[in-house]
Amino acid sequence: MFFEDFKLGTSFELAPVKVDRERIRSFARDYDPLPLHLDEEKAKASRFKGLIAPGVMSFMLVWAEFVKLGVVNDNLIAGLSTKIEWFVPVYIWDELTGKVTVTGLEGRTESSGLVELTTEVFNQSSMLVLRDVTELLMDRRL
Repeated sequence: MFFEDFKLGTSFELAPVKVDRERIRSFARDYDPLPLHLDEEKAKASRFKGLIAPGVMSFMLVWAEFVKLGVVNDNLIAGLSTKIEWFVPVYIWDELTGKVTVTGLEGRTESSGLVELTTEVFNQSSMLVLRDVTELLMDRRL
């Protein structure tokens, strides 16, 4: 999509994603090697009472489903910013669903515009897991 194709309030429902032990461990080993993501015994003894997924991983699992829709692929110039807020932990048995909504539009130049996307991620109990606001610089039609 080009900048002009985005409309305020448009939402994209995303396919569900299952979280499992190996996904958590694999991501954590490479990017967030904290014991609460890797060590079952330490995680059980923590306030969380079990392994939890790294927060960024939780977002990226759902963001990948958005990218697969092809909404921003061809005309994305760059991601400018992202701000993630986490509300509840994600466990090995969780299934995450998400919704991405266009929450801001701003023309920048003759050839580009800023698209603000707000992503909300929920678990299988309909609890809000996280909210992310991402700003993308998109091509305009020339």
